[in-house]
Amino acid sequence: MSHGNAKPKASATSGATKPRKATTKIRGRAKEQIVVDPKYAAFTALDPFFDIVQQGLAGLVDGAHYFDTLADDAEFEFRYHFPGWPQTVRGRNALMALYAGYGNNIVLHGADELVVHRSRDPRVVIIEYEVHGKTVATGSSYDNRFISVVTIEGRKIVQWRDYMDSLAAMTVLSQEDSGT
Repeated sequence: MSHGNAKPKASATSGATKPRKATTKIRGRAKEQIVVDPKYAAFTALDPFFDIVQQGLAGLVDGAHYFDTLADDAEFEFRYHFPGWPQTVRGRNALMALYAGYGNNIVLHGADELVVHRSRDPRVVIIEYEVHGKTVATGSSYDNRFISVVTIEGRKIVQWRDYMDSLAAMTVLSQEDSGT
């Protein structure tokens, strides 16, 4: 892994890099609103994650939305043990099904600390980033760090190996279960 090619840190807030935008005035200030593609409306709780990944992989993958950047048969490895979460998932549709309920528990409002590393293998990119949100049931803060090892072929993601701070996720979700 080469650290010499790391990009400067970047951040994403919900909807920061969507291709279609509308602007409205609120109390004299312009506020950007996102026009969400209906096929991805169920995933808006994850928008900051999608946006930071799109920033990290800019120029390397094709697709206006994270799901559009995935090969149909992409393989996802989740390199952490988390109750109820699979170790591997194969295919874009299977990943979409897995992520469909995310917003029932956590809604992200930001992502930042993006660092991109290029591998010796030109197909592989390593991205580090953090996500920030709130839990739905209690409003507790959720902050987590990730490292994703992404393999790209033909400008599509074909493999995604994910590492995260499992304790951060388990802590906040256990608070949800106990009502604290």
